Amino acid sequence: MFLGRHQDPIVAIATAPGRGAVGIVRVSGRGLATLARALTGITLSPRRAHYGAFLGGDGQAIDQGLALFFPAPQSYTGEDVLELQAHGGPVVLQLLLARCLELATGTEGVPLLPGLRLAEPGEFTQRAFLNDKLDLAQAEAVADLIDASTEAAARSASRSLAGAFSAQIDALAEAIVRLRMLVEATLDFPEEEIDFLEKADARGQLARIQQQLDELLTRTRQGALLREGLRVVLAGQPNVGKSSLLNALAGAELAIVTPIAGTTRDRVSETIQIHGVPVHVTDTAGLRSDAADEVERIGVARSWEAIAGADAVLFLHDLTRVDEPAYQQADALIAERLAAVEPERLLHLFNKADAVGSVGDFERARPGLRLSARTGAGLDALRDTLLERAGGLASPEGLFIARSRHVEALREAGAHLARAAEHAAQADAALDLFAEELRLAHQALQRITGAFSADDLLGEIFSRFCIGK
Repeated sequence: MFLGRHQDPIVAIATAPGRGAVGIVRVSGRGLATLARALTGITLSPRRAHYGAFLGGDGQAIDQGLALFFPAPQSYTGEDVLELQAHGGPVVLQLLLARCLELATGTEGVPLLPGLRLAEPGEFTQRAFLNDKLDLAQAEAVADLIDASTEAAARSASRSLAGAFSAQIDALAEAIVRLRMLVEATLDFPEEEIDFLEKADARGQLARIQQQLDELLTRTRQGALLREGLRVVLAGQPNVGKSSLLNALAGAELAIVTPIAGTTRDRVSETIQIHGVPVHVTDTAGLRSDAADEVERIGVARSWEAIAGADAVLFLHDLTRVDEPAYQQADALIAERLAAVEPERLLHLFNKADAVGSVGDFERARPGLRLSARTGAGLDALRDTLLERAGGLASPEGLFIARSRHVEALREAGAHLARAAEHAAQADAALDLFAEELRLAHQALQRITGAFSADDLLGEIFSRFCIGK
């Protein structure tokens, strides 16, 4: 991507495509003062807004607006940054962008900023990371704040951008480093014959680090849920009320509901919010082995694919038909295949509770929730149960946004700490192996903040940003 070109000056339109009241052209690089003077006709004072004309090659005004100059290192990227705030028409912004490139490349004499090029997606934030203005977790929070689909996600991304998540990672890493120093010092001076594990309380220190990591991992899982949402799949026989339940949860008629079996032929998805958490609900084709035609058979196959990738599978049962032998036989076949789904991902729902009386043997044999997609009874309990099954959000106000890669890095660090504990528990503790597991745990944590990251990871992360950010 652009990792080998981070010394080049860059320019881009920083506002979203389309028309608006204000549009911004942003430039970042070294020595932008001369370029700023050529564009505005004046010398810009640092960090002060100047109103005036943006000049074209013929000396005429392209537009009137605000110019702001942020000298390095007191800027977003850590380099000189120039922002031109003009009227938000696409033609005006393109003219300003072209004018910056003209001045930089020297079409009118001496080039003012050789090498200036259009910025790649996320390159301004990448500069901020490379120049130590942000760590990698904070840089990711920039994109998460822009992409936030709920108020809770936006607030959590803001906390991560402010460094709340990074501070906890750094504190954990520092504790591991302190323990590493003790272990490696003992390795360097074995002649002192100090019982290191007892004198330094190495086991106690390690246990406390493991507890802190477990607590952080729980909150990180919640933060990842808040960012990425919960994937929920509605499964069951035809006509058990899956489409009705999707419509009830979404509050809109998204799926066609009829008494005809096999109405839903393909997946129908909708994203809803439960206490600020995005939940991606997918209604699937009814599961049965005797599909009427090829289209329905394909739909059933896609249903099983969706079930395999879901965070939660809601197995719907029709309470008005559970006493029918044919229904029970078909339900048993589905249950047999769903046995491969982890119990924490599977939830039995007994629909059409408004049409039946007391709880029967079929329902008692399968602990779950009663509800009525038609009346809405039981939907609040379902929403609460979904969050609980997903790990819950006990205190969403204090969460920070997180990503799957953060969760995986913490899990990896935890696995190394667990192996370190195994070495420490042995009578003749292998301190060299103990130290190596601590090093690997520390390295896994460093990947979260970017202190230890491969270029391909950075390229993947920043390529998902919008251009101009």
